[in-house]
Amino acid sequence: MPSHRWSYETPETVRSTIDLYYGPALMGADVDDPVDLADRLKRAVGPGFSTGHPVARAAIDLALWDLRGRRQGASFVELWRQESGVAARRTPPPAVTLSWTINTDNLAEAEASLLEAGRRGFRHFNVKVSPDPRFDVELCRAVRRASPDGFIWCDANTGYDLDGALAAAPRLAELGIAAMEQPFPANQLENFHRLRAQRALPILMDESIVSCRDFDEFYRLGLLDGVAMKLSRMGGLTEAARLIDRLEEVGALFYASGLTDPDLSLAATLQLFSGGGLKLPAALNAPQFLTGSILKAPLEPQGDQLAVPTGPGLGVEIDMEKLTQFSE
Repeated sequence: MPSHRWSYETPETVRSTIDLYYGPALMGADVDDPVDLADRLKRAVGPGFSTGHPVARAAIDLALWDLRGRRQGASFVELWRQESGVAARRTPPPAVTLSWTINTDNLAEAEASLLEAGRRGFRHFNVKVSPDPRFDVELCRAVRRASPDGFIWCDANTGYDLDGALAAAPRLAELGIAAMEQPFPANQLENFHRLRAQRALPILMDESIVSCRDFDEFYRLGLLDGVAMKLSRMGGLTEAARLIDRLEEVGALFYASGLTDPDLSLAATLQLFSGGGLKLPAALNAPQFLTGSILKAPLEPQGDQLAVPTGPGLGVEIDMEKLTQFSE
């Protein structure tokens, strides 16, 4: 979902970009020709660093895959497996394991959140860190105490300076933290180079990666060990699926998260991560933070397991009465 705190895209710009540019560009297009569809969207809006307005593009991309899947009676995963030799070799799991997000600068609040996570059956954690490495170590220590055997990785959301990241990484590694996600802003390439050279923790990119071309360039330069995949940041299923295939081809790490995705993007994300053979817990925190649903059968986790929808297209059905209520 678009938020001005996460990117330059807002609900208002997403609506205007779709209405004025992406929508008109698709008039008369063949929904069963994904190459032409992608070319039309690429020509409609110029690039930013790479893909321009990826959240708006993701909305269109998901709608096109849903329409195409419904026309052919196939889910996105099934279409992906038909069209990608890499994807065809995978066996998609029926559910995705979720992690719980810890996002606080208060240890007492963290303890309360950890108790809630345990009550709801969550065992794995994504911890928001930066800018203070000393507090971050204590926060991750508390999470590790609560989950001695859990999978834990940290996400700095671009908030560290180089000294802070270099100080934090080895101490977090001692706690068994699996990786550090996006320690610096996307354009601080030298900082990524110097932190990765420390080799204390695997370094993941998130905000830096909006297309396969971004990944290829940064991977060639040795700036990252893998990607924390977000469907909306990648402009939708088309480019995200390409990147997952690429990560497998080169042996890079595939982590997964989201932008607090509501129903339709959550359904698409579950199909993407299942079809991508995700082996690690995904930081899909919509079930943690959002309530309500516009679906006939809401996506509800059982413990930390969230079943992958299997119907045609995105696999879910909208309840039009609920949609009307939410839009009033």
